[in-house]
Amino acid sequence: MKSLIQSPFDSLQKSFRGEILQPHSPGYDQARTIWNAMIDKHPAAIARCTGRADVAAAVNFAREHRLDLAVRGGGHNIAGNALCDGGLVIDLSLMKAVRVDAIARRAHVGPGATLADVDRETQKFGLAVPTGINSTTGIAGLTLGGGFGWLARRLGLTIDSLVSAEVVTADGQALRASATDHPDLFWALRGGGGNFGVVTDFEFQLHPVGPEVLAGLIVFPLAEAKQVLQQHRELMATAPAELNVWAVLRQAPPLPFLPADVHGRDIIALAVFYSGDPAEGAKLIDPIRRFGHAYGEHIGVQPFTAWQQAFDPLLTPGMRNYWKSHNFTTLPDEAFDVVANYAGRLPSPHCEIFLGVIGGAVSRVASDATAYGSREANIVMNVHCRWETPREDSACIAWARDFFRAAAPFATGSVYVNFLTADETDRVGAAYGRNLGRLAEIKARFDPTNLFHVNQNIKPAGRS
Repeated sequence: MKSLIQSPFDSLQKSFRGEILQPHSPGYDQARTIWNAMIDKHPAAIARCTGRADVAAAVNFAREHRLDLAVRGGGHNIAGNALCDGGLVIDLSLMKAVRVDAIARRAHVGPGATLADVDRETQKFGLAVPTGINSTTGIAGLTLGGGFGWLARRLGLTIDSLVSAEVVTADGQALRASATDHPDLFWALRGGGGNFGVVTDFEFQLHPVGPEVLAGLIVFPLAEAKQVLQQHRELMATAPAELNVWAVLRQAPPLPFLPADVHGRDIIALAVFYSGDPAEGAKLIDPIRRFGHAYGEHIGVQPFTAWQQAFDPLLTPGMRNYWKSHNFTTLPDEAFDVVANYAGRLPSPHCEIFLGVIGGAVSRVASDATAYGSREANIVMNVHCRWETPREDSACIAWARDFFRAAAPFATGSVYVNFLTADETDRVGAAYGRNLGRLAEIKARFDPTNLFHVNQNIKPAGRS
């Protein structure tokens, strides 16, 4: 692909209802700014699409002019794949409509919608899509990578509730992919990232959830991390699917329910979520309080939408971020020692380690039923390093990589594709395992020239 310094973007604008932003355009710098402040790319143009026809026009333009092409949904991807240097960005952020059919329990969601947009509309009817844990995340990137969060143990991955998708493929054609329409493409979209086209509409099956849930935090000293994690492991081994408890190790933020002298201390917090009857949930949660000597807690019945936004203050845009991630079937005691050791020497007060529990409904789907194949993973660890200034880059990245290597002996070897950073293209095979060959064959059919390559790329079969 070649870079386009000057190009006839006027011709694209003529067939385009949205706005084409170039480096001299007002709003260009804002449009090229994404969540991870480490990403500083300068596209030749940003095509802010308003509908499927705009998307098709932009895809055709990029293909005909041999431009690098990136696709931006929520702009939250850690690797910065929402942008490219010198090429064309398809910006879907204006396409964020969410239309709910409460009778059929279906929702049609635009690719620019965030999780907050989806939750706001679906929760009006006490319905939900199982998505992630940060409301500013884009639904498109989350879904195309698999998608998991508080509801995963009960309802499966986000892709397990995907009914169909409208897709603009590399030849500019609009296709409907579902179990009956282009089923191979539908299979590939469910976990294959942005490799197969631009999704312009997601159709989801909705599930009764909320509108209120029992949720909150119990915070323990980091010195008790091992015993807390041991008991957490035993609890989740037999817990009902309605209960999910994630562990977060970090320095205590200034939470109002914690004593002031705890703020800034090393802690392990258990994030507790129960989506069934709150009275039953309270019985299940009560033993957690005795896992250690808690600094404090804040647990209660609250709107599901509020809990979905609870971690947003820790994930605001404008910070520098670097992640490393592993999947696990279980964590032995020796792994807890490693986790506690690295949690005790965080290189920045904004860094954290989270252990997300999935399993349950996720693991009851066959590993080859969707492109996402890591169905054996019961725990996903994200080493989430986050800091403020470039001078901290080396120390923070080194800490994350060291921790990743120390935890590797306990991991499955697979990885969640949405957690891969820009320097981890060598782990694409680990993200897909045995499904990679079939993905490459489908890629060759729908994108033989690899137009959609600004991603964790799956190369078309027969192409080196």
